[in-house]
This record gives sequence, C-alpha cells and structure tokens, in this order.
Amino acid sequence: MEMETLRDLFLDELRDVYHAEGQLVKALPKMAKKAESPELQAAFKQHLEETKGHQQRLEEVFALFEEKPKTKVCKGMQGILEEGKEMMEEDMEPDVMDAALIAGGQRSEHYEMAAYGTLRTYAKLLGEDEASRILQSILDEEGACDKKLTKLAEKLNVEAMN
Repeated sequence: MEMETLRDLFLDELRDVYHAEGQLVKALPKMAKKAESPELQAAFKQHLEETKGHQQRLEEVFALFEEKPKTKVCKGMQGILEEGKEMMEEDMEPDVMDAALIAGGQRSEHYEMAAYGTLRTYAKLLGEDEASRILQSILDEEGACDKKLTKLAEKLNVEAMN
C-alpha cells in the first residue's frame, strides 16, 4: 500500500493493531492455562474478553473511515508472542513462570499502548473525534490492564524469589 497521507498511515497502523489483537485472542488462553496463580489466570481471562471487545471497537473505527476491517501482519506483536511462547516452553518453577508470564503480558500491553496512543493522535489530527474517543477508551483499558499486572507482579514476584 502506498502511503501518501496521514489517513493512509492511520489505516495501515489500524490494520496492524487489528492483527495484533487477533494474535492476543489466540495467545491469552494459553497464558492463562500456563499460569499457576488463580489471580493471574483470572487477569488473563478478563483481558481476553476485553481484547475481543477491542476487536469489535476497531471494526467500528474501520466503519467510521468507510473501510472494511482488514489486517496487516503485526510483526512487533508476533515477535513478542514468539518470545513468550519460547519462555512458556522452558522448565521453570511455577512462581517463576508466573513472573515470566507477567513480564510477557506487560511487553504486549506496552506495545499496544504505544500503538493506540499513536492512532488516537492521528484520529484527532484527521478530525475524527469519534474514532479518537474509541481509541482512547481502548488505550485506557490497556493501561488499566498494565497496572493490574504491575500489582500482581509486586505480589507474585516476591513468591518467585524463594
């Protein structure tokens, strides 16, 4: 796709993050299954439902731009999730695995937060206030998930020290 305008770049980035969310829908159940802590399992399951909602809201943003939802392979998320998959195959104590799962989860959250912040700003510049509002709401949820993982890390990482 040739990119001549900010709108073109916006749509390219939107396709990228739409693919990233799809990858997470597949990865989060595996992460929940691998987690030992019931709290961490619940956090991953809750974020799975939020992620499905993010996909739906991204489809609304595509519609606002009169575009059909399409994906572009998100190599960034692909790399983060591939590292996480390799880590989950390691032989670790359950508490250490939980700490590693949290770290991987936060990597993906930070990647998404960067993407959504950029998309929200582009939408504002393009005068697409509704798209900007939707993207900000997703960004807020990603930030809340990151904070939840931080709180879990503060508790569970201590257990991994023993």
